[in-house]
Amino acid sequence: MTSVYFDRAVSDDERRLALYAGDIFIQSPSRHSAELIELARGMVEEALSPYDPRTVHEHKSPEELAQMLAKVKPAFIHHPECKRIIPALLEEMGCDPSETYFDVPRLRTAYPKGHLNSGIAYAFHAHRDTWYSAPMCQVNWWLPIYPLSSENCMAFYPKYFDVPVANNSEIYNYYEWNEKNRASAAQHVRQDTREQPKAQERFDTTDIRLLPPPGGVILFSGAQFHATVENVSGIARYSIDFRVVHRGDAATRRGAPNVDTRATGTTMRDYLRASDLSHLPEEVVSQYDDGTEVRASILNYNQVIGQAAAS
Repeated sequence: MTSVYFDRAVSDDERRLALYAGDIFIQSPSRHSAELIELARGMVEEALSPYDPRTVHEHKSPEELAQMLAKVKPAFIHHPECKRIIPALLEEMGCDPSETYFDVPRLRTAYPKGHLNSGIAYAFHAHRDTWYSAPMCQVNWWLPIYPLSSENCMAFYPKYFDVPVANNSEIYNYYEWNEKNRASAAQHVRQDTREQPKAQERFDTTDIRLLPPPGGVILFSGAQFHATVENVSGIARYSIDFRVVHRGDAATRRGAPNVDTRATGTTMRDYLRASDLSHLPEEVVSQYDDGTEVRASILNYNQVIGQAAAS
């Protein structure tokens, strides 16, 4: 059974074990989470000026908005301040910077129903990140930039954390996605035709919706079954997320249970150590190879991320 903890005072080792068991943690805004949010908010407001980012969809067509986001999203991903702030945030939250590795932060948007909801502003259907080649030890960090409501947040379906959901995750290979689909995100404006892993059965849509303030952090396992709420609030949602793995857990294959994931490839070559921005050791990464990694050197996510916003 999933428990949700607010500002629970535990070590990172204890927290990760709880996350791998399906629990969810919410942390109040901190010095460095506020700094990250302020950076993103400033960039978004400048890029979408003179409009309020929360209502810009009332003034711009989906095509115009997609082109605006195609500039600001990669700019945020590559902003040098992100590689300074995120390690400081991880340490501030109790992570060991010499053992903790993170990937680039994504700037996410969720516009009201009927506006831009595909491609570069994809409204994610119910899924596990592990269906997208994430390791079972991945922990997601998610931060809202503006105040949330229950009508423009994320939904979690904790009933399915350790219960299989029929899906087609076997269609997804991380390296192939990077080569064929990621850079074209901004081109999918009215409809997103990129084939993605999805549930192949009806499921109980009873959910929980968590509403931390701007700069608050939701931490959850990459194996959690979750989705973007259909935004009927009339207000656009902007958020940041990045993913974290612990080297010791990755090396020993400790993590959440794999109940239904069949994706191939791995995201393990994308993570950077908080202490010095080095990559995970190859002897750790190689444990996650499945034969499709022969393409990784030319299809690595970090080589194509500059072409488009993460999606």
